[in-house]
Amino acid sequence: KKSTRMPVVVRKLKDPDVNPCLAESDASNRCMNDHNYDRDRCVVHFLKYKNCKRFWNSVMAQRRRNGVHPPLPTAAEREEMLRAMGERPY
Repeated sequence: KKSTRMPVVVRKLKDPDVNPCLAESDASNRCMNDHNYDRDRCVVHFLKYKNCKRFWNSVMAQRRRNGVHPPLPTAAEREEMLRAMGERPY
């Protein structure tokens, strides 16, 4: 009997410590599934995902410039940062 395992890339994308935009990614995938893959109906979700990626990439770049390791905050640190901002900046 062969066991089915997720490929490493998929596992990384589903890991909240690796993918800071997991919720936005899941929402856009869900929208595509719900609307029979009509991209025009999911534009808002795509923009939220794009803005999320842009925001966290800028955070990572700033942390690298400041010598902070790891460049991407953990999921718990990110939640704390977002809570301190009051709302999601994307």
